[in-house]
Amino acid sequence: MMSQNTLRPLRTPGDAPAVREPAHVPVAQVVRGGMIEGVHHGSVVVLAADGSVAFRAGDIEAACYPRSALKPLQAVGLLRAGLPPLDEELLALVAASHSGEERHLAGARRILAAAELTEDDLRNVPDLPYDPAVRDEWLRRGRGPSRLAQNCSGKHAAMLLTARTRGWPLADYLDPGHPLQRELAAAVEDLTGQRIARTTVDGCGAPLFSVSLHGLTRAAARLATAAPGTDEGRIAEAMRAHPEMVSGSGRDVARLVRAVPGLLAKDGFEGVQIAALPDGRAVGVKIADGADRARMPVTAAALAHCGVDPDVLAAFTTAPVLGGGAPVGALRALHTPEPSLP
Repeated sequence: MMSQNTLRPLRTPGDAPAVREPAHVPVAQVVRGGMIEGVHHGSVVVLAADGSVAFRAGDIEAACYPRSALKPLQAVGLLRAGLPPLDEELLALVAASHSGEERHLAGARRILAAAELTEDDLRNVPDLPYDPAVRDEWLRRGRGPSRLAQNCSGKHAAMLLTARTRGWPLADYLDPGHPLQRELAAAVEDLTGQRIARTTVDGCGAPLFSVSLHGLTRAAARLATAAPGTDEGRIAEAMRAHPEMVSGSGRDVARLVRAVPGLLAKDGFEGVQIAALPDGRAVGVKIADGADRARMPVTAAALAHCGVDPDVLAAFTTAPVLGGGAPVGALRALHTPEPSLP
């Protein structure tokens, strides 16, 4: 059965963002021994609670690929398309880029079992666990790449469960023309408020939709402020309650969600991060060179623009630069805030 939320009229999306070379600007510096060794460029947007742009740097309107930061939107789309009821832990896994821990694999198996399917029915790319420690242990046991261990297996298992529930074909569930993927594209356009600029294939094999960083951040705010019981609210609450299912034990995004009350956050490959507070304040970050090391310090600086307590953010604002195994500098974000938002 489709969610009752699909009965409400969706917003008519605006024009697609322009496909162009983004005009990124410096957003972080790598300082070693008191000298700037490197510079990361990127774009940042901070939304106030009323949805207006409170801060911007770089090009927030150019089309970009959100990568896995799109998963919360796709998870909402799956609920709208008829994903059967799942508990909060499994809903969090549907929106996850998981580390490949046993609880992640067990969760994906549970979703597949609800569809009377197995790992063999998944069409994501086989891979090793994402977390280095989990991956090392996996290899010590002589295990090779697995579709279940790949970090998107929760999303793919939910896609299969939704397709089976709706009576749609399973073998080609990743085809952009498949009814499931058309439903997910419609959800992305509704939540971001803009049409998709381009569709390509993500690393896992699923369709990947390009939107602007502004639109992506607007969608994060919509999820974070959604009423309990709505599709958006269910995904947001599951992600807040189970951040380790969305990422993994010790991952920086899980630690950030635990540190900032009510925060909704999701990272993506190629230096993408979204984060939103329950009142609608939200940030979006894209690091131009895809460097993961710059993603969290720049995100923390953006959250400071939202008025988040600097003491809470202190553990996330810099990354150490080592020399001979000892700190000799730091990666630091630029565009640190002046007065916080009211």
